[in-house]
Amino acid sequence: MSDSESGFDVRRVLEALPHRYPLLLVDRVVKLERDERIHAIKAVSFNEQFFQGHFPGSPIMPGVLQVEALAQAAGVLAVETLELAGSGKLVYFMAIENAKFRAPVTPGCLLDLEVEFVQKRARVCKFAGKASVEGKVTCEVQFTAMIADAPDQ
Repeated sequence: MSDSESGFDVRRVLEALPHRYPLLLVDRVVKLERDERIHAIKAVSFNEQFFQGHFPGSPIMPGVLQVEALAQAAGVLAVETLELAGSGKLVYFMAIENAKFRAPVTPGCLLDLEVEFVQKRARVCKFAGKASVEGKVTCEVQFTAMIADAPDQ
């Protein structure tokens, strides 16, 4: 893989992440710059399970799921950068810091997920992430993740 590549579809996302429906929150990668950053997309559909209860009559994507979507994008970045696909390693949250929610995310939106490495070590990485809709920031967060073996099945 080159250091920078154009996007790829959900099939390659599925190769990088263990997440599956209904918790897979990355639909497409627009651009990935290895060792640097990723721009991914979550197509927010009215059919999402969380909209049944959050909130009936006024559906809004929960902020915690925006953070999870950013973390999944970071997971793809880490897996691609560290060449972990098929290794049995997973990317786990360790810390979430400075989360700020700026605007609601509603059905029909394309949620842009932009994440960059802040610090990268063999087993622990720090990231900064920003989610937006049509250029308007909806969520900003910094988080730390650990690369570790998957739990025994």
